[in-house]
Amino acid sequence: MMTSLFSIFEPSSSIFSLSINWLSTFVGLLFVPYLYWAAPSRWALVWSKIMQLLHNEFQAILGQATKGSTILFISLFSFIMFNNTLGLLPYVFTSSSHLAMTLALALPLWLTFILFGWINHTQHMLAHMVPQGTPGLLMPFMVLVETLSNIIRPGTLAVRLAANMIAGHLLLTLLGNMGPSLSLTLVSFLMLAQILLLMLESAVAMIQSYVFAVLSTLYASEVN
Repeated sequence: MMTSLFSIFEPSSSIFSLSINWLSTFVGLLFVPYLYWAAPSRWALVWSKIMQLLHNEFQAILGQATKGSTILFISLFSFIMFNNTLGLLPYVFTSSSHLAMTLALALPLWLTFILFGWINHTQHMLAHMVPQGTPGLLMPFMVLVETLSNIIRPGTLAVRLAANMIAGHLLLTLLGNMGPSLSLTLVSFLMLAQILLLMLESAVAMIQSYVFAVLSTLYASEVN
């Protein structure tokens, strides 16, 4: 049962199908020229408004000294949200449910921020290891705690995103497998439950992409 349940997250074993599955991660890039060259529509205006709100929020976190750097985190939000929502479609490979994908996003960002901070703002990074007002006896312990919390950051970012995507897909799969064994009346309730769960998963897909981008922005702001 566990093997068949988690098999929905396994890409095809053939080389060609495996390549197509992972290349589908970048299908969203095909829609970027359309947003800029097509005539303005309602959805384009809504998306533009969302991007402006994200820019204002990320700019407030990073500060005015880093003006223009929000494009990285807005692109990260857009990329993750597209892959999360794309995975809700039937028979579509969900790349954001794999740690290989989420770690590939989180680890380079974290490593870049850490190296930039220690090379350019060494004193600030050292001061950040011991919070203000910490008693002298607790300072060595706080250094260990802060070091550990910094090291596990890419792992928590990657696991949070992948776990939330996996949990929703497993629930949808479990509900779908119950259909053949239920009566016609119960099937109608099951379909209603699946629709509600799908709406919830759509919200989770957007929220998790927002959380990933905001936390990455917060980590970047700590090294400035």
